[in-house]
Amino acid sequence: MSFLKILASGTSGPIGGALVPALTAAGHHVTRLVRRPAAAADEVEWDPMRPLNPETVSGYDAIIHLAGETIVSHWDQKKREKIRDSRVTSTRNLVQALVQSQQKPRVLITASAIGYYGNRGQERLTENSDPGYNFLGMVCREWEAATKPAAEAGIRTVQLRIGIMLSMQGGALKQMVRPFRFGLGGIIGNGQQYWSWVALEDVVGAVQHALTHDGLSGPVNVVSPNPVTNIDFTRAIAQVVHRPALFPLPPFAVRLFFGQMGEELMLASARVLPTKLEASGYKFRYPELKPALMDILRNKPATE
Repeated sequence: MSFLKILASGTSGPIGGALVPALTAAGHHVTRLVRRPAAAADEVEWDPMRPLNPETVSGYDAIIHLAGETIVSHWDQKKREKIRDSRVTSTRNLVQALVQSQQKPRVLITASAIGYYGNRGQERLTENSDPGYNFLGMVCREWEAATKPAAEAGIRTVQLRIGIMLSMQGGALKQMVRPFRFGLGGIIGNGQQYWSWVALEDVVGAVQHALTHDGLSGPVNVVSPNPVTNIDFTRAIAQVVHRPALFPLPPFAVRLFFGQMGEELMLASARVLPTKLEASGYKFRYPELKPALMDILRNKPATE
């Protein structure tokens, strides 16, 4: 495998924080797009909300765009605007610069999310499934559509629809586990909603896989091949931390305390399958939930 010259955004987040060391260890050279003045030779300053000089992105083999406002908080109007703009506007600005650059990359990999599908009950969802029409579904549609000019310019584009990511470095898992450690955990809603999860190690693995597999393009579901219901997810956490799961959080309480975020993230059901990722030959490090939780919550390294 040849070494790549990579430009990446969102490197301070949980995915980027794990991905950059993995890419560097593999021999690739990574330059980071940062929103503060560049403090090192491997950093380039940018403002995601403003057009980007095409010379800034010219000459790289690959672009990895992971930047985006966190969605784990209360969604008022201002927060919804930040969630959308940090994804859609930043992607449009980056893609516009790529299209205008003299030396275009071979591949553009951007984050997306399984929020694309909305609340779909028991339906098995693949990359060909229709989108949902809630807030997250709308954001994801616009987010992915913003990459279209890059594909039209001949750049292989991959949109990673990432599931509920399991990591204690970021995301929702730390908040999920905390009540269980105090013996206050329980199912959320009726517990029948599907949660399509993925370990951080497999998100990193999927990005590396997408970099080198030229046949992979368009939307790609980055989720374990074994989605579980909230009941099963709750039981797995309780077993791993050796605590009971006796305190359910009914739907009205979710809506009262968490608002729209709770409705779309905690109560929605999305049974998503990694159809294209598996067909392209990717092998999951963590295909099953309980072993993933055991390694993550007990701070064990992933099996190589």
